[in-house]
Amino acid sequence: MLQPSFFNETIDSVYKDLIYLIFYFQGEPYLNPAFLEMVSYASKKGIYTATSTNAHYLTEENAKKTVESGLDRLIISIDGTTQEVYEQYRVGGKLDKVMEGARNIVKWKKELKSKTPFIFFQFLVVKPNEHQIEDIKALGAEIGVDAVRFKTAQVYDYANDPHGLIPTNQKYSRYKKDSAGQMQVKNGLGNHCWKLWHANVITWDGIVVPCCFDKDATHQLGNLKNKSFTEVWDSKEYHAFRKNLMTSRKSIDICANCSEGLSVWED
Repeated sequence: MLQPSFFNETIDSVYKDLIYLIFYFQGEPYLNPAFLEMVSYASKKGIYTATSTNAHYLTEENAKKTVESGLDRLIISIDGTTQEVYEQYRVGGKLDKVMEGARNIVKWKKELKSKTPFIFFQFLVVKPNEHQIEDIKALGAEIGVDAVRFKTAQVYDYANDPHGLIPTNQKYSRYKKDSAGQMQVKNGLGNHCWKLWHANVITWDGIVVPCCFDKDATHQLGNLKNKSFTEVWDSKEYHAFRKNLMTSRKSIDICANCSEGLSVWED
């Protein structure tokens, strides 16, 4: 679990060059008891802060502290408007907890007369829930979130789609069939990616990886526990990875099913 001391040390070393800080990768940020303390630390350094949550831990206390922390952007993942549909993707999740948490954060934003965080529902569109698109808009309006946004889903085995996740509405799909009837990524997988010169991911234990598509941190480019961020950013490993992508993106596993070149968010 990310420790505040390491976080603060890292922020102190990069904040002058940092504009936007995202507090999530592959876990639920509110499970870290020091999460909002770290948000506050970054916010006071003038960094725009954002996080994404399943909202199960947005209790009255956490909601109040979230607003007070200075968090700028709060994404609430809500992928269904009924428990039956919601739990198909959010296995083990409870829709009533999500709605309770959303109501808590909206309440405390009003109570404290705060302009932040900007709160929006994120609805990951998959085949089992695509019929609830209008319903989630209505629910968002009822609860009082600032916006409802729809996100296309990454499907690992998109060629076969064994779990039936690819929506029938092409607007909300990252994939389409080619002339031979085979499913392909819509973006064409060109040899480019702005993220490698713009951002990266630092895991809880200091490992630097290219981006959020490296979900298991298999492409490790350095570790901030033994090198500075500048040393990692300018390292031969980083340069080699960038060069490889610009030469043959399809050969890199995490890049071969990536949203680069696509519009991930839809109205």
